[in-house]
Amino acid sequence: MQILLIHGPNLSQLGVRDPAVYGTATLDDVVEAARSEARAAGADLEHVQTEHEGDAITRLHAARTDGTDAVIVNAGAWTHYSYALRDALELLSVPKVELHLSNIHAREAFRATSVIAPACDGSIAGFGRGGYPLAVRAALALAAERPT
Repeated sequence: MQILLIHGPNLSQLGVRDPAVYGTATLDDVVEAARSEARAAGADLEHVQTEHEGDAITRLHAARTDGTDAVIVNAGAWTHYSYALRDALELLSVPKVELHLSNIHAREAFRATSVIAPACDGSIAGFGRGGYPLAVRAALALAAERPT
């Protein structure tokens, strides 16, 4: 089982960016939480973090044919406006889980809207670092339910 975890813009700054909202865990910390959960389930996890929307879209396009079995995406700000990212997610037939450290629905009004949510099978938000193992479990459960 191959899981792709994608992080969007500014998530490279976890641990220093607004710790009251995003916590003190670093990007490495949250990726390790996801990777550890995947490993425990016998799955592999590839991680990509980029500040460039086109790079994320290119990687999602590759996921159509490279053996990726599920995608977890923390799109950062792209969540709220990137129809290009949404279109790339819609191209995938594998399970897709939207993930956020903070509860986007309890923050500023513009953050409550996710344009990528309709292209995903489900969303996990507001559990901080703990959301990462949850997202891995959700991705694995969804993949197990899909016919091969």
